[in-house]
Amino acid sequence: MDPSLLVVLVIVTALVFDFTNGFHDTANAMATSIATGALKPKVAVAISAVLNLAGAFLSVEVAKTISSGLVDDTKIGPAIVFGGLVGAIVWNLFTWYVGLPSSSSHALFGGLIGATWVSAGADSVHFGKIVDKVLLPAAASPVIAGVVAAAVTFLVYRFLVRRRGGRGFRVGQILSASLVSLAHGTNDAQKTMGVITLTLVAAGSLPAGSGPPVWVIVSAATALALGTYLGGWRITHTLGRGLTDIEGPQGFSAQTSSAVVILLSSHLGFPLSTTHVCSGGIVGSGVGRREAPVRWRMAGRMVIAWLFTLPAAAVVGAAAGKLASLGTAGTVGVGVLGIVFATGIYLLSRRKPVTAHSFQVPEPSPAGAEPDRLAA
Repeated sequence: MDPSLLVVLVIVTALVFDFTNGFHDTANAMATSIATGALKPKVAVAISAVLNLAGAFLSVEVAKTISSGLVDDTKIGPAIVFGGLVGAIVWNLFTWYVGLPSSSSHALFGGLIGATWVSAGADSVHFGKIVDKVLLPAAASPVIAGVVAAAVTFLVYRFLVRRRGGRGFRVGQILSASLVSLAHGTNDAQKTMGVITLTLVAAGSLPAGSGPPVWVIVSAATALALGTYLGGWRITHTLGRGLTDIEGPQGFSAQTSSAVVILLSSHLGFPLSTTHVCSGGIVGSGVGRREAPVRWRMAGRMVIAWLFTLPAAAVVGAAAGKLASLGTAGTVGVGVLGIVFATGIYLLSRRKPVTAHSFQVPEPSPAGAEPDRLAA
């Protein structure tokens, strides 16, 4: 395949991943606001999309971490990056279908690591930086967000709700949800920027260590915002009511805590999973309000999905990257298989569609019980 054509293919695939990241992670910002009725579903995703777009322009530190920190850009080519992206997209679509809020970020890292490792050798993967920049933050971030959210929720109910009766928290939720959306755009759009920049460096179009060009920032931000606007209603249901029963003050506490953690990590260049952070914040808000049942069984299922995300995407990315690196026929084969899988997932999802119009808030269920799910 012509090298220039392959680079274009990788860029388009990266933007497709960014689009899936948007609708996969919409729930991170807006699930609690929708669940409490602070925002109508369509209004929520519209606000989130605009702020995702704006947030993408605030920083490029995470993009630099991905483009020059995780793998050796001198030992890989666009075909390997293409395989890694296909692995990430496959995992995103599968977890979206089953309604599990797994990490799009870790799917991307796993796909890229697996494709690089198998195709270019283990010495092409910077395992030390992966531990420092990916694995340790992945373990710590939901715990930190959960502890902060639990403390903030307790204080809010102790000192504000008792005195004011919970008035004003609808506006607070809208503001805090908007802040999470801005933070999500700042952190997650940069991951696609980093992959596209890595591809351009590997192809010789940019010098090593370059930051993302302006057109890369604009295109990644737009793809993320478009995916966000379409809304991932299956995952929104899981986060909005699957983990705990959320009230306005609780949602405000969870969202504010999550936004602070995400923005701080973006400033430091840590490519955190916003899914991990926001899920930890929601669980923490349930712990902080004693009357709110935390559904630990659902939380356990989510953690299991998180543990499988990076290795599962790595396996798919390794197979796709190896096949794509064999030549034009291999690259075309990977693309065709990816399209077939995506089409199959879409057709399966249409059997029981979940849209903004069908989103419903179920009755609270007892602690430990599994709520009725709209997405089978």
